[in-house]
Amino acid sequence: MSRYRRSKAAGSTFYFTVVSYRRQAILCDELIRVALRDSVNAVRKKRPFTIDAWVLLPDHLHCVWTLPEGDSDFSTRWRMIKHAVSTTCRDAYRRPEWLNRSKHSHRESTLWQRRFWEHQIRDDKDFARHLDYIHMNPVKHGYVQRVIDWPYSTFHRYVKQGWMAADWAGDVEVDVRYE
Repeated sequence: MSRYRRSKAAGSTFYFTVVSYRRQAILCDELIRVALRDSVNAVRKKRPFTIDAWVLLPDHLHCVWTLPEGDSDFSTRWRMIKHAVSTTCRDAYRRPEWLNRSKHSHRESTLWQRRFWEHQIRDDKDFARHLDYIHMNPVKHGYVQRVIDWPYSTFHRYVKQGWMAADWAGDVEVDVRYE
């Protein structure tokens, strides 16, 4: 069995990639979007964290979180979020034919891949590169021509707050090699 080494730096900022099981293009469906938003809000009340950036795509999501001082437990937060979404969406998205012995033994749904990918943000440059990557991701995957046209992104929050221009990244290539 694999033993994953996760960062335990309390109060740090992390970049995450979370993927749907078998890369199903379902994460932008309204039922899942609402369940995801509600579960994130519920988990943030119990175990606070700051969402610095987020983009939701049909088969995966990327985000950057900052954890409170003295706290490094992002794994429990992801477990709680994924479990709540899976429970809420069980009837609509359960695929019994995909429930193999391993999924049964780990009590997993057919909505999420088992693990997630994380990267601890090292400095301001690393932070900025990951935010750019997150916001450019819908363009990279060909879902839209302009960043502003993708509705499921914190880019809109950044524009509203005056931190980014609505026409940001018209012809910019983003260089992040972590995906």
